[in-house]
Amino acid sequence: MEKQKAPRAKGWLKKLAPCVGEFKTPSILAAVFVAVEVLFEVFIPLIMAQLINVGMNEQLSEFVFVIELGKTSVPLFSMTNRVHFILVCGALMVGMALFSLMCGALSGKFAAEAATGFAMNLRRKIFYKVENFSFLNLDKFNTASLVTRLTTDVANVQNSYMMIIRTLVRAPFMLVLALVMAISINPELSIIFGVTLPILIIGLLIGVRVVFPRFEKMLRKYDDLNESTQENLIGIRAVKAFVREDYEIKKFKEVSETVRKLQFSAEKIIVIVSPFMQILVHACIICIVWFGGNDIIAGGMQLGDLSAFLSYVMQILMSLMMVAMIFMMIVLSRASVDRIVEVLDEKIDIEDPEGATDELPADGSIDFENVSFSYSKNPDNLNLSDVNLHIKAGETIGIIGGTGSAKTTLVQLIPRLYDVLDGSVKVGGRDVREYKIEPLREAVGMVLQKNTLFSGTIKENLLWGNPNATDEEIFEAAKAAQAHDFVMSFPNGYDTDLGQGGVNVSGGQKQRLCIARALLKKPKIMILDDSTSAVDTATDAAIRTGLKEKFGDTTVLIIAQRIASVENADRIIVMNDGKIDAVGTHAELLATNDIYRDVYLSQQSGKADDVVESKSAKQANSDEKEVK
Repeated sequence: MEKQKAPRAKGWLKKLAPCVGEFKTPSILAAVFVAVEVLFEVFIPLIMAQLINVGMNEQLSEFVFVIELGKTSVPLFSMTNRVHFILVCGALMVGMALFSLMCGALSGKFAAEAATGFAMNLRRKIFYKVENFSFLNLDKFNTASLVTRLTTDVANVQNSYMMIIRTLVRAPFMLVLALVMAISINPELSIIFGVTLPILIIGLLIGVRVVFPRFEKMLRKYDDLNESTQENLIGIRAVKAFVREDYEIKKFKEVSETVRKLQFSAEKIIVIVSPFMQILVHACIICIVWFGGNDIIAGGMQLGDLSAFLSYVMQILMSLMMVAMIFMMIVLSRASVDRIVEVLDEKIDIEDPEGATDELPADGSIDFENVSFSYSKNPDNLNLSDVNLHIKAGETIGIIGGTGSAKTTLVQLIPRLYDVLDGSVKVGGRDVREYKIEPLREAVGMVLQKNTLFSGTIKENLLWGNPNATDEEIFEAAKAAQAHDFVMSFPNGYDTDLGQGGVNVSGGQKQRLCIARALLKKPKIMILDDSTSAVDTATDAAIRTGLKEKFGDTTVLIIAQRIASVENADRIIVMNDGKIDAVGTHAELLATNDIYRDVYLSQQSGKADDVVESKSAKQANSDEKEVK
């Protein structure tokens, strides 16, 4: 695990820096204004020292404003009126404070603009990368983890970026300037916080080393929390139907409690470090007041200088505390950065090859030539083995097989959702790897096992198939999928809002809408992956008839569990354990293939039992009426 993280840690800056993009100017301005803010803050104690040293000395007849730089004194102006001198010094302090405040506000504005812009670009970069993932890439990240990376992790990095361009500029700049000013006032007294600095730095480094793995573990648990929440909300109807609310609440509570404990485990280090640093700060101040006070009594230092020195010491120590807090934040964001870079570093498994054609396939013919495939890309663990199959354009092909026989795997190779390990898959007489991905997938309409609809109206969902489709084309596709009649039964027809995930329609209606959406592409190849399992046999037959009548030139592949769904196909493929067991018509397979015959007889037996039960029920009702 550590070996995988090392390269990500080295290259993260190069990957994230481009996300600053058009927000470079606000980022620079935020840093410039915070530097000016610090500059004026550092000058204020200098004026205060002059105000105390000169303005309050009753023995002076002339009041000279002097800047002490080590042993060198630089007079700036002098006055004979004490009140005027105090007013001028006070006005200078107020002016500098107001100008510093204005610069701080501008710095905050530009920093917020830069950080939110940086986060927007980073979120886009991650999202665009995920959108280009192949199915194999998506298998490596669960949905909840990707959601966490796009939200929580990006927010952590955004906060850190804002702190970097503001606080990480402010703290070191103030530390250096205040240190220079403090040493110029009293080099001997400066030794005190010179002893304190190494202790603070060592404590900070130990804290960072301990906190990082804890934050990393916490973020991984956030993935589990998001996954649990997502599953519960998506399946809330099932939860209520099975009265599992208490169980889900308990599960959510356990995950939440684990996240809380991990977060507390990480943050308690910060809680411990903070008072430790405060104790050092106050101990340092006590020592300075003690030794500085004695120095004043001995006549080696003025009261104003001690006051300014204390102000600079506070600025120095507060800068160190700010640096400590920044490092803690960076530690948290470092764990998030690693998770973000993990997504950005993921090598996309399927891309357009060099010299690929952007032409659509010539027709819907499909050829599998010595195809082997493995999800793990391990030749010793094949999911498909030595598949040879030739399908003519316009044919209707049924695919039957038990669970895990690789029916879905077979058809997913056609639109290049996965790539073969050995052999080749051809569409329109050309290897699918010679096409650009977009035109290849435009030519293949695929209705997956899990029917997915999106928030919006029925029409908006259907237009996913073809954004430029006319109403007539929508109606034609919906009629072929046997969806038009039930859509028109809704008060708003095709403008009916489906809700998130299509919650306002039944499973069978959802399947038919997904088929209509795929048909709107007018594909050369149509793949129905168990896509009529939720409709009755009559509707299933009507869908197949509609496909044949209105889209007769389209090659249709039907994966089904029911023999009735494929018995009228031109040919039927029987899959078994990742291999083609047999290919033939319904009659041929009944006569020659044991697997097909067993499935057929088991389903026919089920139908016979249903008929017997139905007749028994009718007879019972009749007898009951006679008794009455």
